[in-house]
Amino acid sequence: MIRNVPRTDVYLKVELDLDPKEKPERVAAEICRTIRRIYGVRKAEVSSMVERDES
Repeated sequence: MIRNVPRTDVYLKVELDLDPKEKPERVAAEICRTIRRIYGVRKAEVSSMVERDES
């Protein structure tokens, strides 16, 4: 029996303090992999990245 289950989109804002040697794209991809693995979500993706000043 196939049931219709409701889907929900959850938008998260994550602020990172990275070492200058770290690539933000790699860290973002790792966060997505972790969310998919731990929570078994259907899809996790980065929709945007904004580099901020140090103020």
